[in-house]
Amino acid sequence: MNKIFLAIATVLTLASCVSTKTLYSWYDYEDTVYEYNKEPTDKNKEAMMKTLLKMSERQKGTRGSVPPGFYAEYGYTIYKSGKKEEGIKLLKEEIRLYPESKTYIERIINQLEK
Repeated sequence: MNKIFLAIATVLTLASCVSTKTLYSWYDYEDTVYEYNKEPTDKNKEAMMKTLLKMSERQKGTRGSVPPGFYAEYGYTIYKSGKKEEGIKLLKEEIRLYPESKTYIERIINQLEK
């Protein structure tokens, strides 16, 4: 009985050591967005935009797609930088990937298009 318990405990311990892959690749998203929001300089904005672009192009997570809210944030940032059509397109991409965001994102789009 003790040998079976020891074998099960060993298997469970070894199984918990296996590294798991995350759903999404975040890169340095949190740091760059925090820095930009704390101090919205051109340098910080450029760093944030590079991170967002990297996230959109190189998703290595198990889902293979960007995280929820990504296109909403990226699209809004693009919109604020003067590329209005591209920003709206990215906001609509958020709805396509995450239909549960439709009500919220459509409100944002309607406000931007006024």
